[in-house]
Parts: sequence; C-alpha cells; structure tokens
Amino acid sequence: MLFISLFRESLNFLFCADSGLPVDKSRFAAFLLCSGLLIFPLAGKAESDLNIIPKPYKTAVNEGEFALNPDTNIYTEKQTEKLARLFAKELTGSPSAAENLRISSRKEGVFVDLNPAFGHLTKEGYHLSITPEKLALESAGKAGIFYGLQTLVQIAEPQKDGTGFVFPCAEISDKPRFKWRGMHLDVCRHFMPVEFVKKYIDLLALHKMNRFHWHLTEDQGWRIEIKKYPRLTEIGSKRKETVIGRNTDKYDGKPHGGFYPQKEIREVVEYAAERFVTVVPEIEMPGHSVAALAAYPEYSCAGGPFQVRTRWGVSKDVYCVGKDKTIRFLKDVLREVIELFPGEYVHIGGDECPKDRWKNCKDCQRKIKQKGLENEKQLQGWFISHINEFLKQNGRKLVGWDEILEGGLTKDAAVMFWRSWLGDEVVIDAAKAGNDLIMAPTSHTYFDYYQGPRKSEPLAIGGFIPLKKVYSFDPVPANMPENLTHHILGAQAQLWTEYIKTPKQAEYMAYPRGCALAEVCWTAPSNKDFKGFINRLKTHLKRLDQMSVNYRKLDEKLLSIEKEN
Repeated sequence: MLFISLFRESLNFLFCADSGLPVDKSRFAAFLLCSGLLIFPLAGKAESDLNIIPKPYKTAVNEGEFALNPDTNIYTEKQTEKLARLFAKELTGSPSAAENLRISSRKEGVFVDLNPAFGHLTKEGYHLSITPEKLALESAGKAGIFYGLQTLVQIAEPQKDGTGFVFPCAEISDKPRFKWRGMHLDVCRHFMPVEFVKKYIDLLALHKMNRFHWHLTEDQGWRIEIKKYPRLTEIGSKRKETVIGRNTDKYDGKPHGGFYPQKEIREVVEYAAERFVTVVPEIEMPGHSVAALAAYPEYSCAGGPFQVRTRWGVSKDVYCVGKDKTIRFLKDVLREVIELFPGEYVHIGGDECPKDRWKNCKDCQRKIKQKGLENEKQLQGWFISHINEFLKQNGRKLVGWDEILEGGLTKDAAVMFWRSWLGDEVVIDAAKAGNDLIMAPTSHTYFDYYQGPRKSEPLAIGGFIPLKKVYSFDPVPANMPENLTHHILGAQAQLWTEYIKTPKQAEYMAYPRGCALAEVCWTAPSNKDFKGFINRLKTHLKRLDQMSVNYRKLDEKLLSIEKEN
C-alpha cells in the first residue's frame, strides 16, 4: 500500500499549497525500486521500453538523460504553483521540495506550466519535453498536468548514488482518444467498503480513467442514504440471506447489508475529484427496485408486501409509474442525489423492466390513456422523458442503459449501450437521432464474465472475455459513418457482483483487463499493438503488486485466445 499512501498524500498539494506535509525521500525511492518500475538501462531505449500504460499518442525517445536531484529548481508561474508543488513532491520525494520552487516565467531546468498553446491536445492531454538540460511538463488543463505526472512516475529511474532520479530524454505528446473512460462497480449485490471504493478510484486514476460509475440501488440492496426516506436504508439496505450459486434452492442463511451515509458519499466524491475522476451515480428506475419497494411498498402496483431480494435475476415487481406519488418519491430521491454528486450525468438505469405489473395496474392503464400512449413500452418512454426533463431543469443530464431507446428518447439524453447482440445498427440509429453513447457491451466489457477456463476460475455469471478480447475492442462501430463518430463519448467496463463477494475478488476480475480497457479508451487504434502491450504490462503489473492488487496473473496460454472453445 506504499504507493497509495504516497499518491494520496501528494495530491493534497494540488488543492492546498500550504499543506506542509513532510515527505520521506527514501520511502519514495523504495517504492520505485521495489515496484520494479526501473529495470531497463537508459542507453538506447526504444519507445516500447518506456513501459507506459496507457500508451501515449506520440513518443520520440532520444539519447541521454535528465537528472533530477533534491536541490533541482522547479520553475512555475503563480497560477500553476499548486501543480508544481505536486510535481516536486511526487517526483523528488524531498522534504525541501517546496523550497526549490521558483515563481518565474523562466523555462529552464524543470518547469510545470498551464499553457493554452497545447489546447490541441485537449485539457486532459500533456506535452513532456525531456533533454539533458531541462524537463518540461505542459498542458492546457490541470487534468493534463496530473496525467503527465503519472507518466513521469512510470519512466523515472533512480540515480546510482541514490540521491535523485533520472529520466530518459524524450518528447511525449499525449492525449486521450475518448472523453469518457470508465469503470463501473456494483455495490448492491455485494456491498463493498468505502476503503475499497477509494482504492478502486486510485486504480482508475493510475490508468488515466476519468469516470467511476457507482451502481447504488438494486433489487438486492439500497446503498445510498436518502434523508427524506430513511427506510430505504433501514430496511432496503439489508437482505436476510443470499442464494448459493446460480439461483439454486439453497441459501447461506447469513444476513447481508451495508450502505453509504451521505457524509461518506461526499468524501468519496471529493476523493475522486482530487484524482480527476467524476463519479456517476446510478439510481435504478423503473425496474430493479425491489429493495426500495420493500421499504415503501406504496410505490408499487401490487402494494406488497415485499422483501429485499435474496436471489439474482429480474423481478416483475417494479415502480408503479402510473401513480403521481411514485414520481414525486423518485424526484425527491434524485434531488438528494444531485446535491451529493456534482457531475454532469445521473444514471437512471432504465434496463430490464418487465411490464407485467403495469398491464394489470389500473393506475398505469389510466396513465397510458391520459397521455395518449399506445402500450406499456411507450409508458416507460414517457416516464424516462419525464425524468430526463426533471434532471435538465436541475442542471443535469440523463444517462441510461440502452433500453431507454425503446419508448422514444430526446436527443439530450445519453445511452449506455450494453446489449451487444442487438448489433451496431442500434448504436448508429441512436447517433443519427442525436444521442451520445457510452459503449459498454457484454461482448467486450463485462468483467464479471470468465477470463480463463471455467474449471480453474472462481464461479462467475458466465461468458468468456479474456485479456486479448478486451484489448481488441474498438468503441466506434466499423460501419459507423464518420460524421456520427463524435457521438461515441467513450467506453467503460462493468463489474456486476452477483458472484463477486469481496474486494479481492473484485480486483481479480477487474485487472489486468482494466489495463487493457484503459488503453482502448486512451490510445488511438493505429497506435495499439497487443504484443507491445503485453511487454509493457509485465512491468506495469509490478506497480499493481506494490499496490497490493489481487489481479489475475498472466497466462501465456491465454494471451492468444479471444473466444472460448
């Protein structure tokens, strides 16, 4: 956990210039040495030897090296002083790093600069210029400086006398391919402690990922405190037991529960923001809602009673969207969610909502007639549009799973495409209608699927997505017209936890597939190479060792396999 502690402490400087926290140079050096980052000789380095994940946009490695010592001056202008303090602390590990800062426009030695001239690399991109005389990190945005630091930490090597670090001379221009680079975590089927949630975010930041999709409500548990409706957590956060295996008739007889108080939610959101990660909360509606209905059965069609589900799968009991009081309840919930999560998007689920109860519900049938709708599918479309308008009025955008397209959708809502069996035409048609999309298909991004032979892997939901298949993913459909590709915001991985009971198992399922997806989201297709990725990954995994990540070990026999025999 050494890397995490240093990483967390160093970030304080980004937002608190007078933090004054002491740094032990030997601890930082120990991290670099023990993590195995520094195993290549400097002379004659090739681009692949830099072992940067995700692979940068453009890299030119030159002869020579730049030496960074504890007494090296670091130049910056006033507007980037806090970023330069982060730079000094992260790279020198020196207690006197702050003393070496020089507020000046001089560009010599080491300098960190917010420079609009690099706007073509976007505010998340950066430019590194390393010669024997200088080391310059420049970007048009703070996020770019942050990502440039991650790259520098990956290429740093200790000086032989242990007094500082050296960097191979290089020119690196880097920028992400997509705006949305994410990982999802389901904390409802199995609750995950807040300490692990933060570690999950640390791993996203290390891989230059910028979206954490937090799945907070489900049939099997409600995990977010809503002050106006306390029974959501008093009742909805607990189930009496959990089914064993794949919906057998056997149960473990052990109560399972947990939720995040609003104080913890705010803490996680702030923690993520310091790492340039935006948290996207998911509040499921109108389906996947039994935990809420167990607490407030009056918002169902049948009236209950209900219990928090102890089995997996899809329930026919969903919110009754024909009742005005159900709509008021959901808006009340979303008001508190909006207050907690300042990000642009709120995810409302919208997936896997059976219409059985609505067909036999007088309130839902009355609403269909009242709104001039033809059927229950259009009723869901009306409901999604109504919630979308509410979110717009409150300064947020709606995102939902691709079922939200079925009843008609306004173009200002974003679609998370997951049902890969529907084909690319669904994606293309949504883009033609003006909707932005996040690609999250079962075919390549469901990390709860098996990644090796079933007989030697822990129980999973099914499927087979090995490392090479993740890496082969292109979020832009091959047959998508060029004038529509801007509607693809990016991609993310899904980690559903029906069969993932612990943080360690979550890490095992997420990595190193998460490393591959990071490169899918960041690196241009023409710059990708699976063999080169594996060579870089072998060094990168030693960084994950230092962070005590329980990743799945590389299996040479599986590296060439893309589909299950």
